[in-house]
Amino acid sequence: MTQPTQPITHPRITAQEAKQKLDEGYVYIDVRTEDEVDAGHPSGAFNVPVRVQTDTGMQPNEDFVAVMSACFPKDAKLVIGCKAGPRSLAAAQLLVSAGFSNVVEQRAGFAGARDAFGSVVDVGWQAAGLPVSRELEPGHSYDELRARADK
Repeated sequence: MTQPTQPITHPRITAQEAKQKLDEGYVYIDVRTEDEVDAGHPSGAFNVPVRVQTDTGMQPNEDFVAVMSACFPKDAKLVIGCKAGPRSLAAAQLLVSAGFSNVVEQRAGFAGARDAFGSVVDVGWQAAGLPVSRELEPGHSYDELRARADK
C-alpha cells in the first residue's frame, strides 16, 4: 500500500496508549485481512480490512469507508491498528478525510514496527503483552459489519 502523501491529521500512539484509550471507551478497529485477524487480534477488536485479497493480489477495499460510516458514527472514538503500521496509517487518513473526528492510530500495530534489518523499532500490541483473542466477538467480524452496511 502506498503511503498517503497528505500530512498526518490524527494522533499516532503506542500499544500501551491504545489499551488505555480502550479503557476510556474507544473501540479498536483492526484493518488487517480477515485471515490475519483470525490468527490473533486485540481482544474486543472489530475487523474492517482496508485492503482485501483478490485474484490479482492485495487491493484497496473499496467498501472500507462505506462500512465504517454505516457501522460507526462520525464521532465514534476509534483506535485504528494493523500488523505493523502502514495500513493503519492509510486507514486513519481515509477516516479523517471522510469526517471521522475521534481517530487515533496505534502506530506499531499487532506485530510491531521493524526497521530494514528486521529489528523491532516500536513494540506492537502482542509483544506488549496486551489482551489477545483468536475469535471475534459477535457482531465484530467483517462479514457481519458489511451486512449491516448493506441494509
